[in-house]
Amino acid sequence: MTLTEIAERTRMPRSAARRFLLTLESLGYVRLAGRYFSLSPTVLELGYSYLSSVHPWDAANPLLERLSEAVDENVLAGVLDGTDVVCVARTSRRLVTVAVFVGGRVPAHASSMGRAILAYLPPDQLDAYFATAKLTAVTDATTTDETALRAELATVRSQRWATTEHELERGLMSVSAPVFGDGEQVVAAINVSAHGNRLDLDEVERRIVPPLLDGARDVSLIFGARRSFAQEP
Repeated sequence: MTLTEIAERTRMPRSAARRFLLTLESLGYVRLAGRYFSLSPTVLELGYSYLSSVHPWDAANPLLERLSEAVDENVLAGVLDGTDVVCVARTSRRLVTVAVFVGGRVPAHASSMGRAILAYLPPDQLDAYFATAKLTAVTDATTTDETALRAELATVRSQRWATTEHELERGLMSVSAPVFGDGEQVVAAINVSAHGNRLDLDEVERRIVPPLLDGARDVSLIFGARRSFAQEP
C-alpha cells in the first residue's frame, strides 16, 4: 500500500503514518519498494514468539497430529481473542478449498471452537462477551439470537463438545472440544472439520467425538489441567 492508502485506512495524518512506517522499516518489519510499503517476513517472529512462549503448542502438536491420523481429517487448535477465535496450530492432512491457517480468525459465535470455549467461560466473562459480540450471520444457517446461542452453550457444557453445520461455511461440518489449563480454566479448543458433506452428525458422534475428547484431555494435561474437563458447579 502507499503511504496515502495506509494513512486513510488507519485514519492517521500522513505525517504520523510516515513516522510509524519508517520506524517499522528500521526494525525490519516493513519494506519500502518505490511508493509501496509491504510487510516483511520478520513479522512472523511476532506470532511465533507468542506461540512458543505463551502456550506450549510445540508439545501439543504431536498430539494434534495423532488425532488427525486417527480421524483422517485436519485438526485445528484455537484460542479466544476478543470475540473471535484465532487459530494457533493445525495439521494439514487433507486439501480443502477454504482453510483456516495459523493466525486466521473466525467469529466465535459461528464456530464450534468458539462455542467450545464460550461454554466454559465464567458467567461474568460470558456476559462481557455477549455485551461486545456482534452476532452477525456468516451464512443463512448461523445462529444469531443470543437466547438460542446461550441455550446451545448449555448443551455444549453438558455434553463436553460443540458442533456446527453450515454455520461458518456451507458444506462444513465442525466439531470441537475445550482445552483446560491450570486452575481448570478453559484456554483453547481443538477442532475437527470436514468439507463437502463427508461427515454427518451420526458419524461425528460415533467416529470423531471419542478420539477428539481423548485428544482434548491429553492437550489439557500439557497445559496444566489436573482433570479432563471442567464440571458443572
